[in-house]
This record gives sequence, structure tokens and C-alpha cells, in this order.
Amino acid sequence: MTTVRRRLAAGTLTVATLLATGAATTATAGATTATNAQDDLPIVSPAPQDMHRSGHDLRLSRTVDVVVDDGTDPAARRALEEVLREHGVRTVAREGDARGPARGQVRVLLGDGDRTDVRSALGRVEVPDRDEGYAVRVNPNDGRGTVTLAGHDAAGQFYAVRTLEQLLDDRRGGTTTVAGATVVDYPAMPLRGTIEGFYGEPWTHAERLDQLAFYGDVKANTYVYAPKDDPYHREKWREDYPADKLAELAELVEAATANHVRFTFALSPGNSVCYSSADDLAALERKFQALYDVGVRAFSIPLDDIDYSRWACDSDRAAYGEPSPGNAGKAQADFLTRVQRDWIETHDGAQPLQMVPTEYYNTTESPYKAALREMDGDVVVMWTGNDVVPQSISVDQAIEADTVFGGPTFLWDNYPVNDYGQTSGRLLLAPYDEREPGLSDHLAGIVSNPMNQAAASKVAVFGIADFAWNDRGYDRDRSWVEAMRYLAHDDRDAVEALLAFGDLNHLAPSFGDPWQPQAPALVEEIGAFWERWETGHRRAAVDRLRDDARTIADVPETLRRSGVDPAFLSDAAPWLDANDLWGDALLATLDAAKADLRGDTERRDALLARADAAGEAAAQVIVDPPDNRWGAAPVKLGDGVLDVFLDDLAAQLHG
Repeated sequence: MTTVRRRLAAGTLTVATLLATGAATTATAGATTATNAQDDLPIVSPAPQDMHRSGHDLRLSRTVDVVVDDGTDPAARRALEEVLREHGVRTVAREGDARGPARGQVRVLLGDGDRTDVRSALGRVEVPDRDEGYAVRVNPNDGRGTVTLAGHDAAGQFYAVRTLEQLLDDRRGGTTTVAGATVVDYPAMPLRGTIEGFYGEPWTHAERLDQLAFYGDVKANTYVYAPKDDPYHREKWREDYPADKLAELAELVEAATANHVRFTFALSPGNSVCYSSADDLAALERKFQALYDVGVRAFSIPLDDIDYSRWACDSDRAAYGEPSPGNAGKAQADFLTRVQRDWIETHDGAQPLQMVPTEYYNTTESPYKAALREMDGDVVVMWTGNDVVPQSISVDQAIEADTVFGGPTFLWDNYPVNDYGQTSGRLLLAPYDEREPGLSDHLAGIVSNPMNQAAASKVAVFGIADFAWNDRGYDRDRSWVEAMRYLAHDDRDAVEALLAFGDLNHLAPSFGDPWQPQAPALVEEIGAFWERWETGHRRAAVDRLRDDARTIADVPETLRRSGVDPAFLSDAAPWLDANDLWGDALLATLDAAKADLRGDTERRDALLARADAAGEAAAQVIVDPPDNRWGAAPVKLGDGVLDVFLDDLAAQLHG
């Protein structure tokens, strides 16, 4: 089900909530400036290219005229009617603009930007001449008021509705208002979304359906089906899907289409394919055809994580010589070119073929990459940055990737994926960060490789969709708060609890040093604690930190009694259990410090013993049954920060 997102207080939630959780940063100042420039308009995610106030807010009548025609996107129309209905507004749809609105009714015009009445209602506002572009104009001065939702194409109409959804407010005396805004918007990157490309337990069918609805909400348009542990994707790639599995895939395609998401089917034959074999080519094309027949129009051939130092058949040795990276690149280029020219280009509506090279993780020139550049130029190459899990991705690196791969690359971003050893026991909830504005000039798009925990992945994917839509307008902290609002259904207490929980699950590992730190907000508060403590203001130090400790300790109860997405709570259950225990340990240790300041050593020692017991119990919480490749593992939560602080303060008290 699509989640309706409503503003809490226009222009105030981001800064207030970050300050309340101690997570305000320099980036927040940018969010404040942007909000002020929008004259108290609500925050819209992804951040629009241009949004400004054009008049006062419009009060919607209990019944509105929805004016559509044959060119109105059916998905956009359904979404509009659903959104208004959830705000208590009844819709009366009619075709064209032959007559004016009924007395007392607001008009909502939805359709193509070139439609006569839509173009007239927009006035001087222009619909961007860009794929998926749209314009929204709220005009309270046009009779009883007009809301115009205009798309450059069908997807643009759908995204105009998703923006209107965030401009609605039903808190004022039981009526619904729409902010008096004008929005002109389009995506910076053509492809935005996820690739289910991790190792371990694949997502369930229900999780995938939920994800596709979520992508529609956040204007993400791409889902690549590539779960490593689906045997028919990789090991049994030549074999047909069983009828029940093919029916599930067909349902996913239908759900994707309804949310303007491009379902991309990936087949990974690299471990056993014979590149020179007509039979293997035919087997791949037969598999593609089965998916084409149920509505798939985008296809990918990942050739990652394979051994290119050997051939799978003698005929490849005869055709390309002894196995080597350069010869593997030549064989892959020939194979992919045949698929692109002989199959993709002969199928109506099929998008250019996508592929993942075996050398997907750097921009170093090599014989393999030189050979791969000889494949058909329409094939889209995926790249993970200058590492499998990169610390950062810069514009200069993207330019280098353009050069070595022969054209704009499609970024496969390995965040927040947690299928490798360094992520053992971790839930990755940090905001999307360390990707340079301007990447949209050099990338075909970005897809996130998410966690095995589908619902928990929404935090990072929300930010990735925001960045890919408008990388130059992306604000990490604002986007992080908005992601939590989405999960919390605008429950203020739940948002603050989610931010505190996210801070304790902030560390983002890589195959080197972590690229995002653990618990930065708590680190800041602990630093302030020690500064007060060491300057003799010990009671104040304890009292100040105890407020934050109470928030941390209350996280599990707050979230479990709130309207937070139940799937998120299920994914996070072991970490919430550990949070409960660590919260007890933190409160007990701070209360021990207060007892010590009173000279009550007996009470101090009892509380420290309680804290030790809670910490030991927290360390025994296991993620099990495991979804992840790393199997059952102890939960890591605030590690290196919370546990160290407790030990350091206990040592001070014992000393």
C-alpha cells in the first residue's frame, strides 16, 4: 500500500528534530536556508529542481472536480483519487474542460502539459521538456481555485501527483489545504532505484511488492531483479522458471508498471556460459523471451564475481585463445553485442541492454576494459565506483569511468548492502553521503544494492532516490529526516526515536576503513559530557546526557507502540532488543554517577552491577534466524562509542 506522507510543520521539522537528537550539522544550515527561500512551504522529497510560493494556501472543497482526458495516465489518476480520498476529499471525474467547475468546487486538472486547458491553467509556468518532467501550479485566485498537475509524459503526470501528496495538509480545523506552490521539476539522472543484487536470502514476493510501491512514492524508476541466490538467475540460468515463479515475476512487472518503475530482469550466466556457443546464446534469449512475454522490457547480463582466468568450453579457447582478462573482455563484448543487436533491437519497446563487467570496481585501464569497449555502444555498463564498497564517489572518478568503459556508466552503489563479513551483525541506517554533486552530468543513473532487510533498506534508498533526482539540491540531513518521517507516518516521537536508533546504527563499513562513522550524534554528546565532567560540572554533565540516554532507552517502546512500518520493526527486531538492553545499561551507569556524586557508594555499586549485567546481555543478542550470508551473529549497535563510554565512566567511578 502506498504510504501518504504529510508535513508536520512546514519548514521546521528538519532542524528541530535534528537539534533534539543532537545531530545538527553544517549541512542543516543549508536546509534552513532552502526552507526560508520557499516561504514556509512544506519539504518535498526528492528535492524539486524549482519550488516557490506563488500564492496563499488553497482550501480544498469536500468534493473536487478532477478533470482528465484520454491522455491522462491511468496510474496518475488512480494515485490522485487515492491521495484525495485519504484526506477526506471526494472526487468527481469528468472528461475535458467543456464546462467550468461546479459551484463551490475546486478543480484539479491532471494530464499532458500540451492539453489545452492544462496549458491555459499553467499560465506562464512551463512543463520541462525532459523525460519524466512535470509542473504543479496551485492557483487559489481562479474562481474557487485550481490545482494543475501537468506532465511532460505519463511518468511526469504520476510524479506531479506524488508532489501534490506532500503539499497537502489536513490539520487545519478538519479541512484539507494545499500549499500555494509552483513546482517545476525533472530528474537529473535517467535511472534511479535499486538492484536486488546481494548474496543471502532473497527478498520475499511481498517485500518486493512493497518495495515497488515505495519506489513510486520516492520517484525511483528502476528495479533490477538480480538476487545472487535465486538459482534460476545464476546457477540454473539456462533453465526455465517454474510456472509459479514466472507468475510471481509477472505480478511484479505489473506492480512496477503501476508505479512507473522499470522492472529490469537480470540473468547472470558468467560462471558457466560458453560465449561462442549458439546454444547458450539461444538459451539466454529463450529465458529473456519468457520474461518479455510477461511484460519485461529491460534486461541485464551481470558478469560480476566470476573467474575470467578460465573458459567454460573448449570452443572459447579456439575462438579467443588462452584464457586471459583481455580475451575474456573480447568474448564478453562479442556475446553482449549479439544479444543487443539480434535480440534487444528486434523486440519492440526493449530498452538498451545493461551489463556488469567482471572488472566493475575501478577505473584503471586494462586489457579487459580495452576489449570491452569494442562491444555495441548502446550497451549500458554498470560500475561500483573505485572500490567494491567505495569510501566516496567523485565527479573526476565518473569522468574516468566514462573513458575506460566507453560512455556514461550506470552506478551500482554498494550501499546499504550488508552481505559481506565487515557488515556482520549490522543494520546500516546512515544517510546517503559522500557522493559528489555533479555526478548527474556523467552517470546514466544510480541503483542501490540494498540490505537483505528490505524495509530497513528504505532509509538509505530514500536518500539515494533523492540524490539521483537532484544531486545538486541534495541535503543529507534533510533527506535522512524525511526518510524517517516516511517510515514513521509523521509521528513526531517516532521520528525522533528513529533518528536516535539510526545514530546507533550509523557505521557504514567497507573493505577498508568505515566510510561513515558510528553514532556521530552520540559522540558529540559524549564529548560535551566529558568537557563538563573534567571542568568540575559533573552533575550538569550527568543531567544533560541523561536526557539523551532516556531517548535512547525509550527507542524500542516508542517505535513498537507507534505507527512505524511493521516490516521495518520486524527487520530491526534484534537491534531493538539490543537497544533496550544498552539503554538500560546507559541509564544505570549515569544514575551510578549521580549516586557517586551524592556519596552513596552502595547505590553506585549496585547500579554499576546492573549496568554490567545489561551490557553483557546486550552482547549476547544474536541476529537469528539469519537473512544474511554471514549467518547468525551478535548484534552490533553503537559499538566503539556506547560500550566504550560505559567502560570509561565506570572506571572513573571506581577510581
